[in-house]
Amino acid sequence: MATLEQVEKLRERANVSYDEAKAALDASNGDILEALIYLEKQGKVTPPAGGGYYSSEQAGSAEDKSGPEKKEKNTAHCESLGDAVRRFAKFCGKLIHKGNINTFEVLRGDESKVTFPVTVLVLLLIFAFWVTIPLIIIGLFFGFRYRFRGPDLGDNPVNHAMDSAANAAESFKNSINSEKK
Repeated sequence: MATLEQVEKLRERANVSYDEAKAALDASNGDILEALIYLEKQGKVTPPAGGGYYSSEQAGSAEDKSGPEKKEKNTAHCESLGDAVRRFAKFCGKLIHKGNINTFEVLRGDESKVTFPVTVLVLLLIFAFWVTIPLIIIGLFFGFRYRFRGPDLGDNPVNHAMDSAANAAESFKNSINSEKK
């Protein structure tokens, strides 16, 4: 059953009488959009110029409207979605490849203790950050240093920042030790 508020909204949009608005809302189970379409089909409302799938200005039957043009539009939409999925998969593949050819290295002094792909580090940070980050920080205080190596990450600002963090942790540790003595 149509409410007075719905009838008023439909009358504002469609410029029809109360009876016509109520009949259209009753026929469309109170859906204002469906009621507008119902009124368009009856010719009581002029459709927007060039808008929508239904237009009383177009000639032809319903079969003409769902013909090749609509199928081409749907196919193009599916192809573009498929292309987007393929592009995203290709991007993810390149990212994983770069993560696998570049490594994260844990050093103590000049000796490399552990080396593993950056992809593993990223997965650890995503799924076990509550363990990984504290271990990295604690490692700094035990004299470990961290470095990225590989064709894409050889000499980058991240390595300089990690060296600075290791130096800061070392100086903090030294200042604590000197205060104890």
